[in-house]
Amino acid sequence: MVMNFMKRFEPNPSGFRDSLYADPQAHVGRFVFDERVAEVFADMISRSVPGYATIIGMIGLLAEQHATPGSRLYDLGCSLGAATVSMGKAIGERECRLVAVDNARPMLDKAARQFAAHLQTRVETHCADIREIDIHDASVVVLNFTLQFLPVEERLILLKKIRAGMQEDAVLILSEKIAGADAREDRLLVELHHAFKRANGYSDLEISQKRSALEEVLVPELIATHTRRLQEAGFSRVNLWFQCFNFVSFIARP
Repeated sequence: MVMNFMKRFEPNPSGFRDSLYADPQAHVGRFVFDERVAEVFADMISRSVPGYATIIGMIGLLAEQHATPGSRLYDLGCSLGAATVSMGKAIGERECRLVAVDNARPMLDKAARQFAAHLQTRVETHCADIREIDIHDASVVVLNFTLQFLPVEERLILLKKIRAGMQEDAVLILSEKIAGADAREDRLLVELHHAFKRANGYSDLEISQKRSALEEVLVPELIATHTRRLQEAGFSRVNLWFQCFNFVSFIARP
């Protein structure tokens, strides 16, 4: 079911190509999820994050395995709702509540249109800070490239809150951009990522300006840091299941 969904789901339903950083900018402002970004985000993320479609598909597979009747499935920082759609399609008619949360109204509005187009079940949407959402009766929680945008000192607080609201057989899927273990490894991972972006049509100017925009907004950490934090938050089993260059995904269980 999940693999069929991956074939059917259009990675860039709007058809708009990301060219936000194609022209030289005198001052590159901080990256924000505004209307302009929402319009091109599907293209942006598919051309910028290696393995993104695989991660989305596997989120559906994990939801199919762990979603229990009557439970809630949370997509925290849902952006355009790809993970929510993947979970919804995977669980079929199972009686679960899908909850999609994002603090950017332009992103959530486009996500709602995705839900209407791809899912038969209703999705509970919240335009809110994920740190302020109540988590309860959760069988699946997804943080898909979301935690990296929170201040470092607030990440453990959120993970503890998520763990407290999860069922004992639940699963947390945490996907993140990471830093290399040392300066040499980090440089290699960054170079490989930039090569990936060039192969997908981004110019060196676009890569440089986008990196500047994200510099103070997205703070990557080591794999070991994520693992320790998840364990400190109360997750007894933490597995790194995916890595491509400096993009990873963990499965964490109580």
